[in-house]
Amino acid sequence: MQKRCKGNRDLLPQDMESFRSTEEAFRSSCLKWGYEEIRTPTLEYLHLFTSTGTLTPSMLSRVYSFLDWDGWSGERVVLRPDGTIPTARLYIESLTQASPAKLFYVENIFSFEETGKESRERWQCGAEMLGSTSPSADVELIVLAQEILRKVGITETVLYLSHAGLIRSLLREMGLDPGQQDRIFDQIMDGNASEIMKTVAIGNPKLKDSLSLLFDLSGTSPGFIQNVKATLVKDFPRLEAAMDDFLAIAQLLTDMGCVYEVDMALGKGFEYYTGVIFRFQLGTQKLGGGGRYDDLIPLMGGGDVAACGFALDLDCLAATSKRPDNSRSTILVRAEHAGKIDKVVFETANLLRQAGYRADLDQGYTGTTKHRWILTIRGEKGKPGFVLTNQSSGKTTELDSISEILGILQVANATKTGPT
Repeated sequence: MQKRCKGNRDLLPQDMESFRSTEEAFRSSCLKWGYEEIRTPTLEYLHLFTSTGTLTPSMLSRVYSFLDWDGWSGERVVLRPDGTIPTARLYIESLTQASPAKLFYVENIFSFEETGKESRERWQCGAEMLGSTSPSADVELIVLAQEILRKVGITETVLYLSHAGLIRSLLREMGLDPGQQDRIFDQIMDGNASEIMKTVAIGNPKLKDSLSLLFDLSGTSPGFIQNVKATLVKDFPRLEAAMDDFLAIAQLLTDMGCVYEVDMALGKGFEYYTGVIFRFQLGTQKLGGGGRYDDLIPLMGGGDVAACGFALDLDCLAATSKRPDNSRSTILVRAEHAGKIDKVVFETANLLRQAGYRADLDQGYTGTTKHRWILTIRGEKGKPGFVLTNQSSGKTTELDSISEILGILQVANATKTGPT
């Protein structure tokens, strides 16, 4: 028995219907908001991800990497583990004249998982804004992502907020060298916030109290963040800029009617965040997230360009969202005598497609089919007759013309419960 590769999955026809419906909801929202679509290569040079130190060690240990051999030498390449860094590379190579550049993509990403029980290939739909420093840019992306989630029927999500700039500022206050700061930040981004508490347990008590206050921060309003700011900035004035940015974003979200919760350790797997971080969650399931990464493009040699973005898990959204119901417009077109498909049958099916219906030619279906309607064509070629059967109700109607057929279909589609 032939089996698919471990850690990969097939998408069956019903899976693809949900996938494409979700993808289209994402694309249409992005286009309406002024974003433009891009697509980057599946293969990228490994140094694109390692030279800037933009992925945490735990994530780099899971990439698919191999030597791209040309007969004499080669360079190590990788199946992209992330969509943001290739987008930044594309921007630097081709789009730096656009400011800001609003881009979106639908791409697969890869990460190795030893057991093969988790998916090694996942699909992301992401949006990036390159060239804007305004807190309103972060809010725009959050509101756009929420619109997409609502459009696919996912409404019970929780929006979590954090701020990498606050964490980085506190790490600098610890007096650690840059290497130590990066190591601890990696651990926090990998979900080990308790590690930082151990590091300062025998250090500055005031700093330890501030760290406890930060990582215990859990509010749902800008007023709560304002109270925390007053305490932190009093002891550590250099945190004020990051706190002001966090507060401005929280306030605008509140003004927009967005509900959120604060959770400081959100950025698992990514080191490049410098400002706000956000995540969308449905129960225990992470649907996606993003944040601000103002240092990424400068690290890649693209100049002083601020940036922010998000990615949603397309596979998860497609599985969670309400599956589209296309049955009301699906018609099986067949000849009265099985196997006698002629020009009239083709022409009739084509007219139905032009009217916006799915017209499937009967090439030998047996038993009951999934089609809502069956249109049987009978009679002479010069003047065919039609029999339209509603498979939901079993009602059969004899008709003389395509216009009569379209009339019945239009009435049925306009009625929520369908015709009897």
